[in-house]
Amino acid sequence: MTEGTWPRKRALDPSRPSADVIPFRSAVRTWFAISLQTFGGPAGQIAVMQRTLVDEKRWIGQRRFLHALSYCTLLPGPEAQQLAIYVGWLLNGIRGGLAAGILFVLPGVAALLGLSVLYVAAGDSTIVTGIFAGLAPAVLAIVAQAVVRIAGRALGHPALIALAVLAFLALAVFAIPFPVVIGAAALSGWMLGRWAPSTMHAAQGHAQVDDERPPLISDDALHSEGPSRRHAALVLSLGLLAWGVPIALVAMFTGVGSVFTEQSLFFSGAALVTFGGAYAVLAYVAQQAVEVYGWLAPGEMVRGLALAETTPGPLIMVVQFVAFVGAFRDPGALNPWIAAIIAALLTTWVTFVPCFIFIFLGAPYVERLRGNRGLSSALTGITAAVVGVIANLAVYFALHTLFADTSTVTWGSAVFELPDLSTAQPVPIAIALVAALLLFRLRWSVLHTLGTCALLGLITALMGVPAQF
Repeated sequence: MTEGTWPRKRALDPSRPSADVIPFRSAVRTWFAISLQTFGGPAGQIAVMQRTLVDEKRWIGQRRFLHALSYCTLLPGPEAQQLAIYVGWLLNGIRGGLAAGILFVLPGVAALLGLSVLYVAAGDSTIVTGIFAGLAPAVLAIVAQAVVRIAGRALGHPALIALAVLAFLALAVFAIPFPVVIGAAALSGWMLGRWAPSTMHAAQGHAQVDDERPPLISDDALHSEGPSRRHAALVLSLGLLAWGVPIALVAMFTGVGSVFTEQSLFFSGAALVTFGGAYAVLAYVAQQAVEVYGWLAPGEMVRGLALAETTPGPLIMVVQFVAFVGAFRDPGALNPWIAAIIAALLTTWVTFVPCFIFIFLGAPYVERLRGNRGLSSALTGITAAVVGVIANLAVYFALHTLFADTSTVTWGSAVFELPDLSTAQPVPIAIALVAALLLFRLRWSVLHTLGTCALLGLITALMGVPAQF
């Protein structure tokens, strides 16, 4: 019996247990194959799952897939990984969600850990410096492309454009905390949906898509579990233990002021406010990691994002690079390499464990959220603000990649960071323009663009052309 026909027979017998809608081994193989293709940020990752699960294997219908995606966009954290957990739960219950979520990030964790080791060990070599000198400007074009794509999808009304502009100004000029900006955007979206519902029209697209091909598995055969206090208490207790025990152990053995404790607490908090995906929170993480904790130099945050762009998995994985470099430079009593690896793995753990808690806790209630207009409007407000947040990230990276020096100007409560035009770096500017041409005009993939720009950076470095990044 082929893999494609088995689900159809199972779907016709709803009386059988629904813990495994498809064979678990088949699901694991599929999730692992998906994990090796998840380049290009959340849009590319969601597209891979769409093609594999909906179009090719037809394990889940288009409408149900988009409904799950809509729920995941309401949550903090990487929505693509949460979507994988949710669909894995639908197909194989709790163990399916665990397998899908773990496999989704595992290749990226291993790859980025290896690249972080290479960066620290050989970061000053001509080859490594040249490669990063090409990657960093390319990231600017990638972030700019993200702004354009999200703006085209999210800003369908002048009121939403205004929300995006206000979010940008709040972060870039008035230094309002990121969680406050997101909360205000959610409230503004809810108010617009309640008193000016016409502003929400452009953001109601998910539910309007009809299934083009029926799935092999009916909705009734997918895993389901009614909401219950027992289930919620079990998920919360186990999830919070898994999340909190490593932090407590680190604080106990290394001290509350150690880099490990600081990083685990900071990135635990960041995991709760990462609405809008990795791009939206990276400006906040970069500011704290560079200016408050001193784990990185400004340009190094751009290099970390460049590394994360070249590996499979969620872009928020860049926090692993931040933790690795920060702990290597402040290892305490440990060997720097051991300290860096511990910090990287601990940060990855506290960043992704909440994703499993959110999905397993909320999945039984998701049908109740499906028709809630208030939540949909709040999400629309957040999505509009995310455009401004990502634009702020693009400006931050541009200042520290294309110019060697910047200056700070204060005018009342407004604070501007302006570039010193005399320190403009010709090579990064040229590579950024090439990356923009490849992405916007020639429509190259992110991975091919990064590879080309890395090669350009390496060539200029071997030729002895100076490049600041």
